Amino acid sequence: MKKQWVTAVARVFAASGAAFSAVLAALLNTVLGAASAQAHEEGDFIFRAGVAWVVPNEDSDPIRLPAQPEVTLANGVTVGNGAALSLIGAYMVSDRWGLELLAATPLKHDIDVYDLSIPAGSTRHLPPTLSLQWYPRGGQPGWQPYLGLGVNYTVFFDEEVDPALGGLLGNLLGATSASLSLDDSFGLAAQAGFDLPIADNWSFNLGVWYIDIDTRATLGLERRDGRRAALSFDVPVNPLVYNIGLSYRF
Repeated sequence: MKKQWVTAVARVFAASGAAFSAVLAALLNTVLGAASAQAHEEGDFIFRAGVAWVVPNEDSDPIRLPAQPEVTLANGVTVGNGAALSLIGAYMVSDRWGLELLAATPLKHDIDVYDLSIPAGSTRHLPPTLSLQWYPRGGQPGWQPYLGLGVNYTVFFDEEVDPALGGLLGNLLGATSASLSLDDSFGLAAQAGFDLPIADNWSFNLGVWYIDIDTRATLGLERRDGRRAALSFDVPVNPLVYNIGLSYRF
């Protein structure tokens, strides 16, 4: 009886292994078949969508608070990571060259005061980026790596001051209210990525950008004595943007 049970289990595992191998082989054949059929060519329009992670590499200026005596926050602020839905369109002007526009739903970033480990506030931004891309495989079928260089214009909005920072400014400077604004930014961008065919006209896409985003932050203060003050400092954000998603070729 025990021998029969062992034999039955072995047959089940063998059948399962055969079925798994068949499914894997079919999947590989589908991917390889798609890979051999795909090629980005002149006149193609490519739409890419997925999830983009923005990872800032900020290098904030010190913040000098005009208290008595003056308080200097030597490390300024830090900017947290953000994620959004990416929407990317590319047009192949030739087999090897394309134009791409990176867009996304608004990204939100939390901002902290580094030296005090307290939240400073938050902001949202849109980072449209236009790039000229080079496709080294030049219309050949299979995977499509690319490099790009372009320009970025980042629009900041919905800036808010956190109550923790508002309380600090009230204690040190007698501020009754505070506002935060960030200047829009214009800078260069560089990218690398690839499309890996998975079916007719469909590909898996992976990309990364380095974007030069340099903004100037201004804290506007209303004081108890009725006077107004403004504190300004530079915040080079300079993020890496990672995108993972799918692309469709028209």
